[in-house]
Amino acid sequence: MDEPAGPARSGVPAALPDGVPAAIRRPVPYAVSTVLDPTVATAPDRDAVVARSGRLSYADLDRAGNQAARALFALGVRAGDRVGVTLPNDLDVVVAFHAVMRLGAVWVGVNRSLALPEQRFILDDAGARILLADDQRASEHRALVTELDELERVVIVDPCADGSEWAARLDAQPTDPLDVTVDPFAPAGIAYTSGTTGFPKGVVHSQHNLMLMAAGTVSSRGYGPDLRKGDCMALTILNMQALATVLVAQAGGTCVIMDRMDAVGIAAWIRAERVTVWNGVPAILHSMTTDPSIVPDDLATLLEVWTGGGDCPAAVRDGFTAKFTKSPRATYGLTEAPALVTIDDPVGEHVGGGSGLPLPQVTVSIRDPDGRDLPAGETGEICVGPSSRGPWAGLYRPMLGYHGRPDATRDALAGGVLHTGDLGYLDADGVLHVRDRKNLMIVRGGSNVYPAEVERVLHEVPGVAACAVLGLADDRLGERVVAAVEPEPGVSVSTDALTEHCRQSLARYKVPERFVMVEAFTRNAMGKIDRTALPALFTP
Repeated sequence: MDEPAGPARSGVPAALPDGVPAAIRRPVPYAVSTVLDPTVATAPDRDAVVARSGRLSYADLDRAGNQAARALFALGVRAGDRVGVTLPNDLDVVVAFHAVMRLGAVWVGVNRSLALPEQRFILDDAGARILLADDQRASEHRALVTELDELERVVIVDPCADGSEWAARLDAQPTDPLDVTVDPFAPAGIAYTSGTTGFPKGVVHSQHNLMLMAAGTVSSRGYGPDLRKGDCMALTILNMQALATVLVAQAGGTCVIMDRMDAVGIAAWIRAERVTVWNGVPAILHSMTTDPSIVPDDLATLLEVWTGGGDCPAAVRDGFTAKFTKSPRATYGLTEAPALVTIDDPVGEHVGGGSGLPLPQVTVSIRDPDGRDLPAGETGEICVGPSSRGPWAGLYRPMLGYHGRPDATRDALAGGVLHTGDLGYLDADGVLHVRDRKNLMIVRGGSNVYPAEVERVLHEVPGVAACAVLGLADDRLGERVVAAVEPEPGVSVSTDALTEHCRQSLARYKVPERFVMVEAFTRNAMGKIDRTALPALFTP
């Protein structure tokens, strides 16, 4: 197969207008495909990424990204092609991301914790041509080639096996870059978020979107080469790549990719790699606070602790602060933004119930149902639009849309702003206060669960006439998933059967932990289940 000639690639910054952050240029932004270049030129031996299987300097990561891009090119991947990736948190998932960006292809991250039917849906809906997968489900993933129309090949990536297929393909490639023109405004990734219809929706982002969010964060926090950011969430998630390697590379710092999601394992990573910034969900903060084996010295290098993925209970925040003398910084973000929208200042007191101030590239407004801006203190829909501040003015663009869903895209982007569907208000100082999450979404330990998705699976169980899934407040996890089920008349449905079916079809965190059987749901005049009556069913 022919390949492009020459070592150059697009996106290298030219002269920057005064005041514009170095990560951006107008009218064309600095692309993810070249995000490593400044540090490769000035400090090539600095650690770019640290993970379980080793370390890569900026020069190493640059060369590895070039080899992986060439390997994908040899497999037929071109700009705009979808590349599915389901890999653990290690060096390969970072290298694969940079390779996809350098080709102008589209990243389709598939979380390894998802059940196979969930993974199949994402790959099919996105139209992935290639799937990079570890050997955990090798036979099942290979079988998808015959099941999905667009999927042409599954490549098994095993960093521990000498001579594995992916390793052999990389070794066969030179380390110089392909001459590929990357359009920073074209689709670069599809991030799947659970949908209210029971099926996930694909949020499409460009390289510009990912770069701008990261640039705003780096600029507003004053990050530089001393940044050692630790991330424990799955890097198959597009937003996590933006918050990890894209953000850190713009600062010229070091990205520490953790392969542990437990409090003890994360603390060990922080201590061993002198992590300075770490993002953790409330459930992990709770565990760190209550586990006596984790001592303050374990987190001594941390300068910032971010917390998102749901409201952090005051008791958890206060307990963590008392034990580690570090106050968690609240954040608000969503897949469509992408990632971060607001965050607490690095120093200063946390505003109770607040989620911080908007990043410099965005403006947050609160709107009523007619689209009118509401004054401070009044609750309405949280909307995100471009900043009008200085060099950031007009640079922000929200998601490109929902993949294959023009109606949903039109509604979400009406009026040139992102309508989040979340309710909240801005206080007199501009701090965002989130009052309610999207529709009925449950946030369990930092993971989003939509009732409709779980209800769809429960309805597949014979004998289920109706069901309703909701979240119950929990100090450690934020919310726990529970379900009420109405069996068909004269039919007995066992909770064991419900649980087992959910385990086969859903990620573990989505499986209801408790079931209540009801003879008949209370319904409104429209025949819909009265959801306000549901919590009482679970009262002890």
